[in-house]
Amino acid sequence: MASASTTSRDTRTSALLAGAIGAAWLAIHVGGIFFWSWSFATAPVAALLVVAQAWLSTGLFIVAHDCMHGSFAPGHPRANRVVGTLCLGAYAALSYRALHPKHHAHHAAPGTEHDPDFHAGAPRHALRWFVRFFSGYYTHGQIARITLAAILYLLLGASLVNIVAFWAVPALLALAQLFFFGTYLPHRHDDAPFADHHNARSSALSPLASVATCFHFGAYHHEHHLSPRTPWWRLPGVRSRITQAPR
Repeated sequence: MASASTTSRDTRTSALLAGAIGAAWLAIHVGGIFFWSWSFATAPVAALLVVAQAWLSTGLFIVAHDCMHGSFAPGHPRANRVVGTLCLGAYAALSYRALHPKHHAHHAAPGTEHDPDFHAGAPRHALRWFVRFFSGYYTHGQIARITLAAILYLLLGASLVNIVAFWAVPALLALAQLFFFGTYLPHRHDDAPFADHHNARSSALSPLASVATCFHFGAYHHEHHLSPRTPWWRLPGVRSRITQAPR
């Protein structure tokens, strides 16, 4: 069991990382939606910003995911709930209250017909699985919230093109990133059997590539299922402990 000092230090580290992700996301979001001017010269920069914003949006979801497991601020459920709600709302107007039980249902029966993130009828078919995944998380309530936010932005002087480019497109790219690296690759069926009942596998990506693809939740996905209360940035350490443990 972690000591109180270790827990406090981990909470500070998680908060600092989440703050950096959130501040960078907010800077691109506000700057792109309200102040970006399009031209031939600025288009390549905009493309880079959209890619960066997609990665940061993935980061917001991962921070919220830590909040769902209570690993963002252990022992402080209200802080986890508030931060998770803010991150999911900023990312794509998602409901933390709705996603929390669904994610724990995933952990209760990963890679089975009872897993809301899994497609038991197409365990190897990425496109069919993605359609199911998308339809399971995007709701009428979310669309209504996004629409209201977009109307408010338009009233404040934003252009629809900028809203689509710097919010909608990054959110959709992040969805694809989260699905492919954080759900499909770890839980897909192939000829090699899973290691255990978690029905999850990790990969051999370098730590840098692991952060770039899905903030460690692709390359260290089995480790996450083994230790779901470990924050995302500590997952490489879980693998190290497992590797070094006496057999």
